[in-house]
Amino acid sequence: MANESKCPECGGARYLVERKGEKRIARACRCNDACDSCGGSGRIHIEKDGYGFVQTCPCRAIAQRLTRFNQAGLPARCGLSFDEFLPQNSAQEEARAVAYTTAKRYRPEEPTKGFVVAGPVGTGKTHLLCATLGYLTLELGVSARYVEVSFLFSEIRKGFSENRSGLDAIQPLVDADVLAIDELGKGRQSPFELDTLDELIARRYNTNRTTLFATNFGLQPEDPRARGYHDPAAKLASNLLRDRVGERIYSRLHEMCHLLQFPQETQDFRKKDRGTR
Repeated sequence: MANESKCPECGGARYLVERKGEKRIARACRCNDACDSCGGSGRIHIEKDGYGFVQTCPCRAIAQRLTRFNQAGLPARCGLSFDEFLPQNSAQEEARAVAYTTAKRYRPEEPTKGFVVAGPVGTGKTHLLCATLGYLTLELGVSARYVEVSFLFSEIRKGFSENRSGLDAIQPLVDADVLAIDELGKGRQSPFELDTLDELIARRYNTNRTTLFATNFGLQPEDPRARGYHDPAAKLASNLLRDRVGERIYSRLHEMCHLLQFPQETQDFRKKDRGTR
């Protein structure tokens, strides 16, 4: 949402993104109060094909997009810029390209495939989730949610103690146009956790909604002889996502998403000098 008159505070974006506690929040920039485009009226006149139209000025339309961003619940330490994600290898280059294309080509009337990005800790997986949701909410006004899977399970358990159903907890995640699930495969893999995850993914699968995932567990080819496939104890110790989430969920991921795997030797960004990133 560029503005011809570049505001020194927001650079023409008309909004500012800040950290508040554990979350990222966005607020309107002060330049919206004295808009050069509409003079404060909230409406602008445009000409197209010889006809004149009146439409809402971006300085007013931004309010809904800020609400969308703040509802998404992005973590405070996440990156929001695709440009700030600096690949170390071809797998990360591909992941950035897929995430960028997912954001830029998204159309609510024709949702695109999501993606699963898998790899070691600290390799920018959450960055790609948040950069995608940041663009979709702030630039397109898409409804979106971010959730870390362990937090989801704890919120549902808390709801049970308050006589609320698990469906009440996951419904906002079901309804979001785009959902990002971080740390997929983390947890004890109890029947409660797997049933909750299965219901959430199944509902989004059945309604053809775009879903993004990040996981520290590896992807693999379809091979029923893989370690842990038939052994529950081995599944819990497995480093493979298929073992951690089960065949039903893993199968749906293949249809819903592009699968992206970072090499195990990919360096942890957090251990690098910030100035070299």
